[in-house]
Amino acid sequence: MLNKIWCFFIISGVIFGVATGKSELISNTIIQSGKDSISLILTFLGITALWNGILEIAKDSGLINLLSKKISPFLKMLFPEIPDNHPSFKYIATNIAANFLGVSYAAKHAGLMTMKEMQKLNKNKKTASKSMCMFMIINISSVQLININIISLRAEYGSSLPSEIVFTGIVATIVSTLTGIIYAKIMERKEQN
Repeated sequence: MLNKIWCFFIISGVIFGVATGKSELISNTIIQSGKDSISLILTFLGITALWNGILEIAKDSGLINLLSKKISPFLKMLFPEIPDNHPSFKYIATNIAANFLGVSYAAKHAGLMTMKEMQKLNKNKKTASKSMCMFMIINISSVQLININIISLRAEYGSSLPSEIVFTGIVATIVSTLTGIIYAKIMERKEQN
């Protein structure tokens, strides 16, 4: 559906531009947009490579395992269905670490592996477990302390202070994540009653 909406906007914009005699502006905009897209892709490619490398170093050095152990009481509270020392806790910690740094695309693999491990524990394979739902809520709530993507975009487009949004991002993350967790816990209690 969204593809149809965007297609409609693009086609109607081109038709309107040609009808109003702005076809040269449309051509120049298309060429400039192509250049901007390539520049943006290269910027994100470098940032993705850097943060994926940092996450790999953190995994290889044992930092992710240490993080997993340190936050295990908190994770156990959020995911009581998962047994202690289950592999999914390591993937959850990796996913949360990547999301904290604002590189959600680097967190995707850990997120998929988390769901795969949780599915092994799931008694009803056709329905998501409470832990799976909680994990999705935490991911959807945008757990980010440093939003690398937005900072990169702001820097790419000439912002004088690209990182000034960090505090706002932290506040938004805390509010959205806590709201999601509280809602999930309320729904769990309602289901138990």
